[in-house]
Amino acid sequence: MEVYPSLWMKRFPVADRNTDQQAAYAVAAWMRRADMDDSLPRFLNPPVEPHERTMAEIEGWILGVT
Repeated sequence: MEVYPSLWMKRFPVADRNTDQQAAYAVAAWMRRADMDDSLPRFLNPPVEPHERTMAEIEGWILGVT
């Protein structure tokens, strides 16, 4: 699975984290929030066409694709 932290980095306060730390924090915080509101499965298994799913099974998945 591939993750794009830039999708969520500005949604969470930076506090005293550097850019790399903020990226890791933002991904973890977003995933925690999505898990708690039961929306995480939708992001891990989005509705896609069969040929797209076949490609994702071979190439991997990008978290945040909708």
